[in-house]
Amino acid sequence: MKMVHAHMTAWFLALILFFVAIGLQKSGKEKGFKVLKMVLRVFYILIIGTGLGLIFSLANISFMYIVKVLVGIWVIAMVEIILSRKTKGASTKVPWILFIIALVLVLYLGFSLPLGTYLFK
Repeated sequence: MKMVHAHMTAWFLALILFFVAIGLQKSGKEKGFKVLKMVLRVFYILIIGTGLGLIFSLANISFMYIVKVLVGIWVIAMVEIILSRKTKGASTKVPWILFIIALVLVLYLGFSLPLGTYLFK
């Protein structure tokens, strides 16, 4: 159960850092933006590590957990793509749409699968 909380804390903080990084980039604070990108990458490792810890703690891994892992990686990929395109000044419209779809899907799967119900016991 502690691993669930560590995992949720890691992705929640990563989302906050992502939006702060976007704000720093928009305000022209490139050094802070670069630092937050590096910190976010550490959080990706924490998210993936705690996620794998959760998956391997299960006695029976269902197909939906595999889907959640893949969608979670999709979310991380979209965050990284949005940040890199922002740096280059390229359009981020499609990555933002994909990010929102992936985030909604991963949150739905995370809270609807049995491991997500531990939070409400």
